[in-house]
Amino acid sequence: MPKVEVEGRGTYEVPEGTKLVLAMEDNGVDVLHRCGGNARCTSCRVEILEGDVPPVSEAEQAALDKKGYTPGQFRLSCQIRVTGDLKVRPAMTVSASGLDAGPRPEA
Repeated sequence: MPKVEVEGRGTYEVPEGTKLVLAMEDNGVDVLHRCGGNARCTSCRVEILEGDVPPVSEAEQAALDKKGYTPGQFRLSCQIRVTGDLKVRPAMTVSASGLDAGPRPEA
């Protein structure tokens, strides 16, 4: 089973194919996902510190471009399925922002 390390939060084993946003949330990381995992709001963005992730989809790239993020700077955790070990740093959390997490993304 792949391991996801969330910087400063812990390391968690998650079933292969799990959406990264759900892997974090289900292990107690209060990551934002304001649009419910639909690649629109970019609140679930993470920095990939180690590991390989699938290529950026057109929808994900469009959302990142719309918000002005530099290519490769962030990825949307709602658009990444965990296929191997990863180390990530969430850009926004509920506790740091004071915002409601948003609707739970679909698996």
